[in-house]
Amino acid sequence: MLLHLQTVPARNGTLWIRHGFAIFRRKPLTLIGLLCAFQLVACLMLLVPVIGVVALLVSLPLLSLGFMLATHAVLQQQTPNVGVFLAPLKLTPQRRKSQLLLGASYAAATFAAALLALWVDGGSMAELQRLTLEGAPPEQVAAAASEGHVLMGGLTLMGLAVLIAVPFWHAPALIHWGGQGVMQALFSSTLGVWRNKGAFLVNGLTWAALVMGTGMLCSLLGAVLQLGPQLLPMLVLLPMLLGSTVFYSSLYFTFVDCFMLAPPKDLPGEA
Repeated sequence: MLLHLQTVPARNGTLWIRHGFAIFRRKPLTLIGLLCAFQLVACLMLLVPVIGVVALLVSLPLLSLGFMLATHAVLQQQTPNVGVFLAPLKLTPQRRKSQLLLGASYAAATFAAALLALWVDGGSMAELQRLTLEGAPPEQVAAAASEGHVLMGGLTLMGLAVLIAVPFWHAPALIHWGGQGVMQALFSSTLGVWRNKGAFLVNGLTWAALVMGTGMLCSLLGAVLQLGPQLLPMLVLLPMLLGSTVFYSSLYFTFVDCFMLAPPKDLPGEA
């Protein structure tokens, strides 16, 4: 497939989300099922110490590409199945090798970012997580959270996560549809995100607003229903699952806008 790098208006950042909701409405149960299937496999991977974590990180780029293939199938009036996550590994031996190398690179970059954040916070974040999981007294948790190194470590991890996301955002799709090598795909993805940074900024801010608004609404609803701290996460679980599915369904359109001619014309009206 011949790909064309292009620049789109910043307002397209919200259009990607509208497209994601439109695709979700076409096959809601199918798309939720795909995400749940991947999450189930991820939980099984995490049962294996060290190796399972590495395998999960290696497979994450295939999650985004699998949902791009699923969205493409829905646009073709087809019903995707879990095979979309393995389809990129069946295309050609060279592209399978490139996808696996890309996943290994992502895992290595993630581990490096985690180690750097751990060095910055001196283990404060890990201590806070331990206290939270063990149900320590609120004042003890608050004291650990107010530690200055926790904020620095968190900001470091968030900044590094954004830097890692930029080259890997389009890279799996560029390998799959564009036949690019790993280094070329990472460079092309970085260039595509940079040239459309306005749209990605609007997209990120819109998602942040949706997440914050949903969280506030769930908290208000929990207060009205007088739900305890144990039940409130259950109230948030469904919106998080739906939002995550829509997010992954919208990734295809970020790729289409940055590297192809135009997104489908029939979706904006549906939203």
